[in-house]
Amino acid sequence: FHKRPEHAMPYPGVEDALGRITRKADTRVVIVSGRKLADLRVPLARIPHEEVFASHGWERMAAGGTRTDHEPAAEARRQLMLAEPMARTLAIYGARVERKIASVAVHWRGVSEPNATIVRDRIGKSWGAMEGELDLMPFDGGLELRARGRTKADAVRAGLANRAPAGVCAYLGDNFTDEDAFAAIEDRGAAVLVRPVLRPTRAHLWLRPPDDLLGFLDRWRRVGVR
Repeated sequence: FHKRPEHAMPYPGVEDALGRITRKADTRVVIVSGRKLADLRVPLARIPHEEVFASHGWERMAAGGTRTDHEPAAEARRQLMLAEPMARTLAIYGARVERKIASVAVHWRGVSEPNATIVRDRIGKSWGAMEGELDLMPFDGGLELRARGRTKADAVRAGLANRAPAGVCAYLGDNFTDEDAFAAIEDRGAAVLVRPVLRPTRAHLWLRPPDDLLGFLDRWRRVGVR
């Protein structure tokens, strides 16, 4: 995590570990992120991968570079246009507003605790009163108002559709927004929570980064999963 999402990078050693996996094992690496595709350019240039789902599945970069953007319904777009100015008024408290293809996010990571509390309370009340085609979703360090219709779970299902019949799968995630993905994979593969402190989750496994995570990736490589 980083107070500027575009500056967030993998834990030390993860890039090399994924590189070793993709060179030796018959493994597809698919990136699923709540971040915009544009903000992922730097990490994606360093992480071996085949396909990317960004903005919670609303943006997709398939193998070969074909990009698909899914646009939310007209009413959802209208409500997001109204929600964004509400969020912008909180910039005086240090909040950062991010507009994505199907959502508006307010970040308070790095903001003082008193100001973060003000931002959290005010945007929660303003956005919580909105009805219709949007869901209010907390994430680590902020709150996001997102159009209904696509989540990280849809990205997982799309990725699973392309796997080999006998393939073994794992989804590794760290945020509250990964819970839908954990649910989508729970009867077809391993759901793995990666974060320093355990929280209530639908994941099957909990790994503390970076050591547990690197150990998991190294074991995956050594076993040579097919």
